[in-house]
Amino acid sequence: MRAIFKGLCLIAVMSVPAAAQAQTSCASRDTLVERLASGYGESFQGGGMQTDQRVFEVWFSEEKGTWTILLTRADGTSCVMAHGTNWREALPSDKVPAGIPG
Repeated sequence: MRAIFKGLCLIAVMSVPAAAQAQTSCASRDTLVERLASGYGESFQGGGMQTDQRVFEVWFSEEKGTWTILLTRADGTSCVMAHGTNWREALPSDKVPAGIPG
């Protein structure tokens, strides 16, 4: 019984990366940027380099509250890494609640 359980656990763990990859949307950066702007009203808000070959970008719509994080590779391909709703902008440092660093 233990061997069967261990086997099922191994299969479940091995299948997670494939499932996660299946949900990642990738296309040319121009295509995704157009989709974010026209479909969701999102605009570029900031980002930074992860490596010399990859840049993370944060897009959001103030009007709709949607947000998207893109990973853009040097070859011009972008992938949606995360997206959601209810975007909350960072608070000014004098407005940060007590107990939250920085």
